[in-house]
Amino acid sequence: MSYADVNGISMYYKEHGDAPVTEDNPALVLLHGGLLGSDDFAPVLPALSANRRVITADLQGHARTADVDRPIRVETLGDDVAALIKHLGLGRADVMGYSFGAGAALRCAIQHPDVVRRLIVVSFPFRQDGFFEEVRVQQRQMSPESAEFMKQTPMWDLYQRTAPRPEDFGQLVGKMGDWLKQPFDYSEEIRAIQVPTQLVFADADMYSMQHIADFWALLGGGLRDAGWDGAGRPEGGHRLAILPNATHHTVFASPELVGVVDGFLAG
Repeated sequence: MSYADVNGISMYYKEHGDAPVTEDNPALVLLHGGLLGSDDFAPVLPALSANRRVITADLQGHARTADVDRPIRVETLGDDVAALIKHLGLGRADVMGYSFGAGAALRCAIQHPDVVRRLIVVSFPFRQDGFFEEVRVQQRQMSPESAEFMKQTPMWDLYQRTAPRPEDFGQLVGKMGDWLKQPFDYSEEIRAIQVPTQLVFADADMYSMQHIADFWALLGGGLRDAGWDGAGRPEGGHRLAILPNATHHTVFASPELVGVVDGFLAG
């Protein structure tokens, strides 16, 4: 197993595929969802790594990356991901994150555009109130004590199988609950984002279609007719995809995701 010492954590990562990393075919860094781990990308990894180098990484406190004495925030994790890219000498990498990992990917691109060539945000809101209210009620109930009730879930199965200290599960759940209580609104930074960005959502996601449309509008999408020649598309090469027959909990392994990703990264 491979670890990189970055920003005070020992971050687990794994390389997939044997394609050489070049300026025209950069590495793709994959970031998992909250309380999950990089193993969850297994259904799509063979296809994604068939013609490119793919790097999967476990974020702070998740799976094989042990927690450290600092809060869990997507801003900090964005710095960690940028440091990992530099540590591995990848130059400018493509970065894709799902859910919580998409927040880390987004912050990496905002805070470190020099290490990100293209960004793929899979199922993440740009503002805290983007979650449906019933989801926010559940999020507010996350605490170290609630971890005991989560030991009947696949999240616990993965954590106890991979974590260096399984006894830290309650601490992770508590830190994630604390992060979810923090207000955030990345609207202005998204309007100024410097890298081509692909938004991907499920057609039955945990955010309203209005919030998804508002996110797309921040990138200049959905504001005008693109015209017969596509000249009215958003500047910067941004794209939006809504995957059919998918939910927030299945979209990262959807068969349609690979085609969407391949098309975007090929430009």
